[in-house]
Amino acid sequence: MSAATAPRLHAEALACRRGLRLLFKDLNLGVEPGQIVWLRGHNGRGKTSLLRLVAGLSSAEHGDVTADGLPVRKSADFRERLVFIGHHNALKDDLTVTEALQFLLRIHGRPSDLATAHAALAALDMGSRRNAFVRTLSQGQRRRVALARLAVEPAPSLWVLDEPFDALDVDGIARLNGLLEGHAARGGSVLLTSHLPLDTARLSPTEINLDAYAAAPR
Repeated sequence: MSAATAPRLHAEALACRRGLRLLFKDLNLGVEPGQIVWLRGHNGRGKTSLLRLVAGLSSAEHGDVTADGLPVRKSADFRERLVFIGHHNALKDDLTVTEALQFLLRIHGRPSDLATAHAALAALDMGSRRNAFVRTLSQGQRRRVALARLAVEPAPSLWVLDEPFDALDVDGIARLNGLLEGHAARGGSVLLTSHLPLDTARLSPTEINLDAYAAAPR
């Protein structure tokens, strides 16, 4: 990931369907390097579905999502410059904390040596639990381990995060805010959902409310 800034994300008149239901339509979306975009809306409005569209994991009903002018689903360069962390932590219970993080780093093509994993865990204050089994962790601790991936991302990239603040305590929230702030300062970008209020003074997020793009019920 040698690019100097995160990819420029763009979509026009985007619409998303889940089953028989049209979740939203006519959405114009742009995420620029250095920008944090906070995606809001009522439950079931399509926030997670939009994140999956942006990550190239699903197709839109109408419109397309592009990164630097190329469709995200067809751009290998974009996948190298994307970090997607879903609402589920994707940690294996029978691995230690260090092993679980190393596994995540490895499958996403990031440095996964012991020193890198331990430094990332320390950044989320999980160093003392690095040899504990994942099954012994609280939900907040599991979230910290999953988010430790972000501490191994020094290059500007696009972070797509589904409820990253979920289950975090005050200290965890502060540590995540520091990672987000530092990432944007070096030219990275973030698209996230959060049902918890963001520190708008620190992060200066652009807000998009999907309620405004809700498709009229039939």
